[in-house]
Amino acid sequence: MKSEKYQPAEFELQVLGVLWEHGPSTVREVMGRLPDGKPRAYTSVLSVMQVMQKKGLLSAKRQKDGPANIYSPRKTREQIAGPMMKSLVSRVFGGDPALAVQQLLSGSNAATEDVNAIRQFLDEFEGTLPKSKSRRKS
Repeated sequence: MKSEKYQPAEFELQVLGVLWEHGPSTVREVMGRLPDGKPRAYTSVLSVMQVMQKKGLLSAKRQKDGPANIYSPRKTREQIAGPMMKSLVSRVFGGDPALAVQQLLSGSNAATEDVNAIRQFLDEFEGTLPKSKSRRKS
């Protein structure tokens, strides 16, 4: 199941999020950092991470000083989030990224720094667009 179209399940996204944020980690370290805080058995998390390894989402390396594997993501956040966001924008917002951004910002508690970072990204992104690319005027 190494298809580029594969979208990780919610729990797999949590595991990937921990690894993207904290770097290579053991199962126990991932368990302690899961954002939903639900109690889970070590063997349950281990099983999910082993399946993710088979799917090509994670790689595992044996620890030098112990029996535990160290897991690393094989896909970047961009490789996973890009197709998911594209699909979401297409399905929920009729392909209109402006509506998606409006919804994201209106439903969040974005700080001034967040808005400034978004503005800077948009300025940089706009510089990469072909001059003739124009969708609509609102």
